[in-house]
Amino acid sequence: MTQLGMTRPAMTQAGMTGAACAGIAPRDRFDAVVVGGGPAGATAARDLAQAGRSVLLLDRAGRIKPCGGAVPPRLIEEFDIPDSLIVARITAARVISPSSRQVQMPIHGDGFVGMVDRETFDEWLRARAEAAGAERRRGTFERIERDADGTAVVLYRPGGAGDLVRVRARVVVGADGARSAVALQCVKGAARIPYVFAFHEIVRSPDRPQQDFDGTRCDVYYGSAHSPDFYGWVFPHGPTTSIGLGSAHKGFGQRAALTALRRTAGLADAPTIRREGAPIPLRPLRRWDNGRDVVLAGDAAGVVAPASGEGLYYAMIGGRLAAGAADAFCRTGDARTLRRARRGFMREHGQVFRVLGLMQRFWYATDARRERFCSICRDPDVQSLTWTAYMTKRLVRARPSAHLRIFCKNIAHLAGVVSA
Repeated sequence: MTQLGMTRPAMTQAGMTGAACAGIAPRDRFDAVVVGGGPAGATAARDLAQAGRSVLLLDRAGRIKPCGGAVPPRLIEEFDIPDSLIVARITAARVISPSSRQVQMPIHGDGFVGMVDRETFDEWLRARAEAAGAERRRGTFERIERDADGTAVVLYRPGGAGDLVRVRARVVVGADGARSAVALQCVKGAARIPYVFAFHEIVRSPDRPQQDFDGTRCDVYYGSAHSPDFYGWVFPHGPTTSIGLGSAHKGFGQRAALTALRRTAGLADAPTIRREGAPIPLRPLRRWDNGRDVVLAGDAAGVVAPASGEGLYYAMIGGRLAAGAADAFCRTGDARTLRRARRGFMREHGQVFRVLGLMQRFWYATDARRERFCSICRDPDVQSLTWTAYMTKRLVRARPSAHLRIFCKNIAHLAGVVSA
């Protein structure tokens, strides 16, 4: 990554401004405090440290987000992810409709979807940020107060208990996940974002071939039995497998549905390693900064793709954009530079999010529509464009004839001209 801003000596001198009246020891002054050590926060911390900023990466220990763990080739390339972290290479997907019809979606050529174990992957990202110069601390964020000169003071509890610790920051990056405490305290509108609640179990993968399980294929289950408004999944991670589901319906019995999904997938007897649950945001926040000295990234900013629930690539690119905005703020003191994070993200990915949002609201509404959606997935044009868009993280515009055919087929399904 290219340097974002001034060198460390220049930064240190700039960061000393007003320190004497603050009454805080020099080791507790930072250019940036990054709250949250997931992929977004770890990426932001590393980029800022590489740019010569003094960075504190504050992370709550022992928290792993429920996640299928899929990473596209673009993420692997852009963020220099080593092969050792890729625990499986997926070369196909299988879509199962509400009526149990199956649609095979192979990835042609040498394409693949990489799979990571979040427990290992996230820690590796944090360690890389530390190696770049960020200081790591474990603790639970409490709140942000203001110093006598108006500078942000981040308060946290080490290990989640004990006396509050105060650190002074020129800028705060809130990357503390969905329902972010930083966002709720500092950014207008953060409390109004809708969520899906995801729940999964990491289980041992079968040690011998099974009819309904393939370690090189991701399975996606649609239907109200698995989720009234989202989907269930079985994503292999080599020696382990993530099996889970999500729903925004508070009354939906997720544990019972997951038990049933494990039976359907032939994994009822697979040993369970761990269970995790967390809210997943359904759309980006309208604002990612407080107009002063706070900027959001990752789930805190709402950057999880609708319909698919994919978030790893978007979290890491959001972390990078937040780091760039935070560095520009440190360099100029102009709070308007913090807006660059959201503007840059929406310019590159906003249209994808809008299209996927429309898909989710329409096609996931009923089992009848999900049946038709799965039927559309049989189409070779749909499969080719879907995989190309996933690999590149862009809407594919190079094949107008294919788009026209898909549009006509969509209209036919919506009009009931073709059967599901």
